[in-house]
Amino acid sequence: MAGLSLSKDASDQVLATQAEKTAFTILGAISFCHLLNDMVQSLIPAIYPILKASFHLGFTQIGIITLAFQITASLLQPIVGLYTDRRPQPYSLVAGMGITLIGLLSLSVASSFGMLLVSACCVGMGSSIFHPESARIARVASGGQLGLAQSLFQVGGNAMGPLLGAFIVLPYGQRSIGWFSVFAVIGMVVVRRVGQWYSRQIQASKTVKAGRQKTVVVAYSNRKITATIAVLVALIFSKYFYLASITSYYTFYLIQKFGTSVQQAQLYLFLFLGSAAMGTVVGGPVGDRIGRKPVIWVSILGVLPFTLLLPYVNLFWTAVLTVLIGLIIASAFTAILVYAQELVPGKIGLISGMFFGLAFGMGGIGAAVLGRLADATSISFIYRVCSFLPLIGLLTAFLPDLNQARAKPVRS
Repeated sequence: MAGLSLSKDASDQVLATQAEKTAFTILGAISFCHLLNDMVQSLIPAIYPILKASFHLGFTQIGIITLAFQITASLLQPIVGLYTDRRPQPYSLVAGMGITLIGLLSLSVASSFGMLLVSACCVGMGSSIFHPESARIARVASGGQLGLAQSLFQVGGNAMGPLLGAFIVLPYGQRSIGWFSVFAVIGMVVVRRVGQWYSRQIQASKTVKAGRQKTVVVAYSNRKITATIAVLVALIFSKYFYLASITSYYTFYLIQKFGTSVQQAQLYLFLFLGSAAMGTVVGGPVGDRIGRKPVIWVSILGVLPFTLLLPYVNLFWTAVLTVLIGLIIASAFTAILVYAQELVPGKIGLISGMFFGLAFGMGGIGAAVLGRLADATSISFIYRVCSFLPLIGLLTAFLPDLNQARAKPVRS
């Protein structure tokens, strides 16, 4: 990748400069839509207890639903990102949320396990279209504060799922999922306006690029970049396999081990997801100040003492530890994504799509594997096994320090 053209990355910088006055307006809009998108998606794991009882599902089948949703998003996102690197699609976000809307409505009337899987795949497909281009828009509107922009963008609405599940879907049943289609429609209206803004920025960048082109000499060889990406993939594996144990099975763990009600378990899951949202917000700006690598160190390896303790404490300390775990581990993805974007400049859509895809894919595979393991052993056992996953964070030592080896721009 040495000598890689930076025309797209250069245009991102130009657009960021042009957009500084409106950055927070656009960031607010795209973050709001991401919140709506993720809030709708988070209904799927939030209603697992209902689906398990209504359709007589085992933990393996619960894991397969997660796998269907997340693998669909995982496989398509890099393809979408690669395509939009070459041909930006300002209005693709509307299409993405429209497909998510179809999946949501289908889920509300699903009458078989097969229909549940199809609905989950539609939601995953909507995510695959939404995330890569919206991540680029967040970068364009960042005004140079890349970590802050990605943090605001990534907060999403996952924390809302358990609350909606506990207070709306549980009392009113599966069909009430359809009520949330209004949020998808609102999101479609807002992202259409964002698309209009983004379209103007694309046109402006074409004018700038017509008179000025830049190339860079990338600081690392292809082999070094490949090895670094492999380390980042391993870190994504560690984070999202562990998160799969919480998002898919935490409510069942609390119900079985401590005898909580389904509604109480959903509230505890909300505490975890809320703390994860806070960690996501904090991680980006901290990475802007001290660098991505220190944030990755703390975020992955730093949760190890808490994950090791979790399977052996009472309900109160379980809640405390999961809040701490969510707060610390959530900052990793922002740091990893921006680090990868800086490692491979000019391929923002591809890198964003690949790492969002990996996050979804690892989470889906993790849910399926852990569901099978839970059926074969117990829910408690999977938390004992997963408690060692943060040890993979030691691989952070092999990440190069990008602050010491910046790519040097050279006029062609």
